[in-house]
Amino acid sequence: MKLRTFATAAILLVTTGAFAADTKDIVTGAMTELMINKNVGSIDSNFAEPYIQHNQQVPSGLDGLKGLAGQAIANNPSFEYEMVRSFADGDIGFVHGIYTGFGPAPLVAFDVFRVKDGKIVEHWDNLMPVTEPNPSGHTHTDGPIEVTDGDKTDANRALVKDFIDTVLVGGAFDKLPTYFDGDNYIQHNANIADGLSGLAAGLEAMAKAGLSMRFVKNHMVLAEGNFVLAVSEGAIGDKPMAFYDLFRVENGKIAEHWDVIAPILPASEAANGNGKF
Repeated sequence: MKLRTFATAAILLVTTGAFAADTKDIVTGAMTELMINKNVGSIDSNFAEPYIQHNQQVPSGLDGLKGLAGQAIANNPSFEYEMVRSFADGDIGFVHGIYTGFGPAPLVAFDVFRVKDGKIVEHWDNLMPVTEPNPSGHTHTDGPIEVTDGDKTDANRALVKDFIDTVLVGGAFDKLPTYFDGDNYIQHNANIADGLSGLAAGLEAMAKAGLSMRFVKNHMVLAEGNFVLAVSEGAIGDKPMAFYDLFRVENGKIAEHWDVIAPILPASEAANGNGKF
């Protein structure tokens, strides 16, 4: 019985890993064809109806995606996309990159895709303007890109989810040291310096400026190895915001952080009725 249980677990682990690898290939291939090669015709090959769109400025369905692609990508000579990192968690693939040409400034973004039957059928994202390096000299996207510690995916996911729920949503900031290795913490947020001391100083400065940051609900935690992406909603001051936070975990502690923070539009202003999350 023990041998059979072990064999079943081994098969499940292998097939789950293969599934994630397939998801990543599908997502990175689709992004490469559409966003880098500007091949609008690839939409029918890589995406499928019903296509659920959560970007609040784009209509749902493939017609909405094709409209965006035709106007803002294929016929826009200034458009470029740089894919910096890519990950997969089951049937969900997510990428970290920079768009140029969507507006006056480049936009750093997280794009999240759900894959079904080999094609992309749902999309979430968060974008914000690229700024100068932060007080510690880090940019929005520099740092490690290699996925390691595949066997620790679930443990790293649990660590980050607990941190979000306990500290950021629950407000137990006295528990912060539990999740970090002292001040050994690399920060990519544009306004915050490295270390727990930098995080505390940054949050205090925001509060004094009347821009206190509040997390209200976590919607999604996606993980592959040492990287974990948390998708949450909350507010800065009185403005509803979406928080996409990417963490790198090392030896059971949060070691590095990237984020994209963007406003949540009122439902009356959204181009679709699917909601931001």
